[in-house]
Amino acid sequence: MNTPVISTRGLTKVFGYSPQAAVKLLREGMDKDAVFRKLGSAVGVYDVSLDIERGRTFVIIGLSGSGKSTLVRLMNLLLRPTCGSLLFEGEDIVGLRGKDLIDYRRNKVSMVFQGFGLMGHRDVLGNVCYGLEVKGVRKDKRIDRAMEMIGLVGLSGWEHQPISSLSGGMKQRVGLARALANDPEVLLMDEPFSALDPIVRRDMQFELLGIQKKVKKTMVFITHDINEAFKLGDRVAIMKDAKVVRIGSPEEILSDPGDEYIEQFVRDIDRSKVLLARNVMITPASLVKIGDGPNVALKEMKSNSISSVFVIGDNMDLVGIVTLDSAMKARAANLSLTEIIENDIIVTDPDTPIADLIPIAARAKFPIAVLDPTRRLLGIVTKAAVLSSLT
Repeated sequence: MNTPVISTRGLTKVFGYSPQAAVKLLREGMDKDAVFRKLGSAVGVYDVSLDIERGRTFVIIGLSGSGKSTLVRLMNLLLRPTCGSLLFEGEDIVGLRGKDLIDYRRNKVSMVFQGFGLMGHRDVLGNVCYGLEVKGVRKDKRIDRAMEMIGLVGLSGWEHQPISSLSGGMKQRVGLARALANDPEVLLMDEPFSALDPIVRRDMQFELLGIQKKVKKTMVFITHDINEAFKLGDRVAIMKDAKVVRIGSPEEILSDPGDEYIEQFVRDIDRSKVLLARNVMITPASLVKIGDGPNVALKEMKSNSISSVFVIGDNMDLVGIVTLDSAMKARAANLSLTEIIENDIIVTDPDTPIADLIPIAARAKFPIAVLDPTRRLLGIVTKAAVLSSLT
């Protein structure tokens, strides 16, 4: 099993006086509000254990005051834990100080803030270059890298514009480009889109999904929006009262919330925007190979009580589909399968949201084929699967 990039074990942060006394009371079963009344100590995070896998997007969600922003600040050691372990690639880094801490923040993690954190006296290029400049990267190399990241976030042509001329969404793109320019192992994002209007926020969510497909960074994303969490996250941690109360994939949490609080939390989610083709696709009941004849196709359709069958090549690549009527006519006319294959098939990739498939499925003659980038058939999505996913 691969070592997680970030792991926490019993991670706890208590603010104020007597933090160790507060931890003792928590371990005895006292809740955070009672601890505050007794000691005046505020519990930010308590006993959090989780693993964040390389190249995946891990979303932490919770209501205001649940501890999610405290947790992400513990991950880059802006805050020091009261107790517990924080492991980076298997090594406990809680004790990092001096140059080792600077190296960790410069080279291992980058952070994108809700408030952008840009420098008004620098243009777009100057802001994106800043982290590389601090690291001592040669000027020509840092400009090349910065320009590459500016292009990646869709701001080509804006590199010499002042920050004051940018919209909120564009400013957040600059912040994202600056974080990516350092080529960190982990990208920490603390509610980066919450200050944006709904349309720009939606655009930035899709932009981030596209960027992640290209760069495949480990991302830790903080939000209070359940739809955003489930749209972006490979894994989602739900926090309540300084604790993580549920971790799972969006599909796992929707299928099995675990308790009433989480069930209420996810009740109003738009499932069509959260579930993807990969979540509802099924294995075809039958397939035939390009070299098979119409008799084989007819036998497969009859055995499985279906009226059409997908045709594949030697590497599971999709060639087309054959219907019951065309196969019967081909047998009568002594035709080969290649002469009757239909190509009027709707295809999609596994990460297409169900919301995008609803209008397509309504007019599709055949099940929608789910393909990988090499056109290898991964599964099919039926009209019934689309409809049942919404309930």
